[in-house]
Amino acid sequence: MTVVLTGDGLTVETVVRVARGGEPVEIEAAAFERMRETRALVERVVARGDAVYGMTTGVGARKKVPVPIEDIPAFNRALIANHRTATGPDAPFEIVRATMFRLANTLAKGTAGARPELAERLVRALNDDERPRVRMLGSLGQADLPPMADLAYALFGAVDLQAKEGLALLNSNAFSTGMAALAVADATRLLDALDVAGALDLEAFAANVTMLHEEIGRVRPYPGLVVSLERFHALLEGSYLWEPGAARNLQDPLTFRCLPQVHGALRDALEFAQRQVTTELNASQENPLVLPEEDRIVSIANFDVLPLAAALDFLRIALAPALTSAAERALKLLQGWLSGLPDALAPRQGLAENSLGEFGVPLQGLTGELRLLAHPVSFEVVTTTHAEGIEDRMTLAPLAARRLAEMVDLAERSLAIGLVVACQAIDLRKPEHMGAGTRHAYERVRTVVPFMDEGDSVPTDLDPVRELIRSGALVA
Repeated sequence: MTVVLTGDGLTVETVVRVARGGEPVEIEAAAFERMRETRALVERVVARGDAVYGMTTGVGARKKVPVPIEDIPAFNRALIANHRTATGPDAPFEIVRATMFRLANTLAKGTAGARPELAERLVRALNDDERPRVRMLGSLGQADLPPMADLAYALFGAVDLQAKEGLALLNSNAFSTGMAALAVADATRLLDALDVAGALDLEAFAANVTMLHEEIGRVRPYPGLVVSLERFHALLEGSYLWEPGAARNLQDPLTFRCLPQVHGALRDALEFAQRQVTTELNASQENPLVLPEEDRIVSIANFDVLPLAAALDFLRIALAPALTSAAERALKLLQGWLSGLPDALAPRQGLAENSLGEFGVPLQGLTGELRLLAHPVSFEVVTTTHAEGIEDRMTLAPLAARRLAEMVDLAERSLAIGLVVACQAIDLRKPEHMGAGTRHAYERVRTVVPFMDEGDSVPTDLDPVRELIRSGALVA
């Protein structure tokens, strides 16, 4: 299905479809008209000799240096070349595609004042599956200048760029925003898997399901909490846990009892992050801004994407306790005195072998790394000595997005361990009836990792379980 760029209307889902699914892209006809209109204004301003940052003047500390009309093409070439200061490994191709897609959308919006040919070039690169090299590190989130310069050099190195077009390609947070959209999409899928794993833990522990009472959401009406309660009820529909006397404890440990509250908080943070990312996908992020209705171009600071960076920080902070709780539940299932099952979930009590017990080590290690990645980055500051002290802000939005992606990656690995532990506990507890959703997830896990019986070796490859998480196959 072709995705049509309008300058508005991009969603996290459309970014995934183009960046990962390779769906074709085209530009709506009305966008060409907008781009021509704002381009005409740029050319009038240049002809009038107005002093406009990055068009008829230098940039940064060179903002007071005029650029003669005849030097504008050479200035734009130098602008791209001199910002190629990125470093580190090449960015994954899906991030590069998300960046191109986001940049094409902002050009189609018309606020950048670039010729339509630039947006068409980006769309052609997407549809032809071109693979420009963009390095991962170097942006501080006040426009992703180094990676955007890599992209502009690769795609527009042979193009005779005109006034303001160098800035139109550089002065954008398309790299951060595209990466954030993919990371948020993955976090959304992870939350679905976390719900499934949490419900399995409840059945594996023979937990007290009064902590899922419907009145909880009425007396404490957070939207995420209400949805989480609904999710757990659906996953556990028909489970033995609802039968009188099924619960082993009057009150279970907090990581079981607080499950809907913790997941509800994460769900609310995720919804907020999705809104912020969606806004940035369709926003003008450039400087200066072309205003046809005022017949002028003004200096602004829309490249400051603190709303995006802070939302990603918030999401990672909310994700950390949900993942820590999931790990704690698995560790408690491995302890016989808490679970009521054989120690380390061995097939029978009294075995010398440690069965699944050693999975506690990587589980704690992964969870420790996850918590460190949750540290906020959007409040970091820079020295004021750069560029005559005028470039004294940063959001570190690309780091915020990269850390979210890294958290999700580690979370999938820790959750795979938790699922294997829960399924082993369920086999030992032998419930008469599982929930509709939990039974589906249990059966999917058992297709790739069997019950660990006496004398069996611990499963050493949990990537098949991780693939179930990544594919969404655990969700009925």
